[in-house]
Amino acid sequence: MTGVGRPRAVVTGIGLVSSLGRGAGATFEALCAGRSGLRRPPEGHPLHGSGVDVAGIAPDIDATSVLPPSEGRFVDRYALLALAAADDAIADAGLVVGRDVDPLRAAVVVSSGGGGLETYEEQARGRHARGRAAVSPYLLPGMLPNMAAARVAIKYGIRGYSAAIATACAAGAQSVAEALRLIRGGEADVVICGGSDAPLHPTVALAFGNARALAHGFDDPQEASRPFDTRRNGFVLAEGAGVLVVERADLAAARGAAAYAELLGWGATTDAYRPTTPRPDGEGAMACMRRAIADAGLAPADVDYVNTHGTGTKLGDVAEAKAVRAVFGSRSPAVSATKSMTGHLLGGAGAAEAAITALAIAGEVVPATRNLDTVDPACELDHVRGKAREGRVSAAVSNSFAFGGHNLSLVLGPAEGRVRSVTPEGAAR
Repeated sequence: MTGVGRPRAVVTGIGLVSSLGRGAGATFEALCAGRSGLRRPPEGHPLHGSGVDVAGIAPDIDATSVLPPSEGRFVDRYALLALAAADDAIADAGLVVGRDVDPLRAAVVVSSGGGGLETYEEQARGRHARGRAAVSPYLLPGMLPNMAAARVAIKYGIRGYSAAIATACAAGAQSVAEALRLIRGGEADVVICGGSDAPLHPTVALAFGNARALAHGFDDPQEASRPFDTRRNGFVLAEGAGVLVVERADLAAARGAAAYAELLGWGATTDAYRPTTPRPDGEGAMACMRRAIADAGLAPADVDYVNTHGTGTKLGDVAEAKAVRAVFGSRSPAVSATKSMTGHLLGGAGAAEAAITALAIAGEVVPATRNLDTVDPACELDHVRGKAREGRVSAAVSNSFAFGGHNLSLVLGPAEGRVRSVTPEGAAR
């Protein structure tokens, strides 16, 4: 149900860059096969020898591959990752701005949890060492968290609404929700939306480490991210980006575009509890999921799958599990946590996981949670373990929860009309 006269929105393009590589198809195939992209920072990486012993490291992105040579200086890695994902998503959708959509009817919402933190750190280090002359005038366009959105808009000539949302680890998911809001409200026909972060440098990584938030003590780095498992002791910090092309359904159909999934609803709440920990009872997350499901015109019993926020922290996983049980009762939908293989992309996570959820709907297969050897009794749900699970997904929830108590849930379902074909290996048959 989409509401009387309310335009529908479909996902027609996906771009993913993460520790599993670049490309939506390859990423989803890896997830369904249970492959992890996590590893120890190699020699020469900024985190090598820092004390952070496992990370999700994305492929290098050559600035000249996503920008003209004259514009590649002082572009932070977070923006390069976002541009690469946006390039892939727009190409995947077969979209040409100016041909398929009026530039003033196209929008960009690409967010970040931290923006160009690496650029800022490098410039601050130079100023301390060499003084005022060491600070580049290009620092601001390099570090500002709106610059990924701005560069996507500039590159593709998108002249409508443009924004970057600063809700930490919920930013990517909230960007997707904003796309749905813009299309429903008649403010845009196409929205390029998503999130990106590149936090793998010592200051930010060590801040998380000193807060005892990071997974540690595992001989095999691919075992470190283990949401809902009894041995979990934190999340694995990762970099990456997820970008989706979201279009008004009737216009996508008119241009012959196929869709992965339909965006059905969204919900947002705030814990109003503590800056860095969730409400222990999961009430904020519970209310958020309920709002999203109601916004989609569905009931909890209609939901087949939940892509959890599932970071692997002691408190967060329990709070989310409580919330899922409160929403769905004794009939738990299938749940999985793909951060067990990608690590936590911070501001990029919610968009990447919305994209993964869309791929699961299109491919009719749900990735399993890796490293879930022994489920914490406080986290009992219908966990997909061992192998990916095949079967139609009629409706799915994708959760993102963030520092500051920001909660964002998205609801997606199968698209009508032309549907994208996704046939990953590794699913349970």
